[in-house]
Amino acid sequence: MFIRWIARIIAVLNSNQRPVEVGAAVATALLLALMPSGNLLWIVLFLLTFFVRLNLGIELAFLAIFGLLAPLLDRVIDQVGFWFLTLPGLHGFFTALYGVPILPFTRFNNSMVMGGLLIGLAAWAPVCLLAMRGVILYRRYLHPRIANSRLVRAIKSSPLFTRVSQAVGRVRSVYGAAHS
Repeated sequence: MFIRWIARIIAVLNSNQRPVEVGAAVATALLLALMPSGNLLWIVLFLLTFFVRLNLGIELAFLAIFGLLAPLLDRVIDQVGFWFLTLPGLHGFFTALYGVPILPFTRFNNSMVMGGLLIGLAAWAPVCLLAMRGVILYRRYLHPRIANSRLVRAIKSSPLFTRVSQAVGRVRSVYGAAHS
């Protein structure tokens, strides 16, 4: 399964997908990974990603990766959330929000949820730009080197690769004709 994720990530990096869609997917995955799941806010943000242009495969792959790394930041996330929730000027605002019927289900008053949201929002643009730049650099410099390497040329010249690529081409043409 992990190898399949890596293969999909590489396929997206080599595809005609716009770098901004990949960058937005990585940044959104980080935002979601920093927040605890299982609350209405996380669910709404996750569902919103289905309505914007970003690569969902990349988002899910990086959500799993960032999800493994996010617990390392739990203390910082909690401190940021606690600091924000206890700001004296916002006390009345949060009290009013808690009185709105559906909003308590977002768990916005939880320091981990609020801290993850704040850090994720603050990191969204820089992570998106870094991921976009990484895709551009990969496509410009690393992909041609890999594609022209001896190993890849040897694999492409093997009879097995030729048969598999022909079979995939036939399946694509049948699938494309059926869904046109």
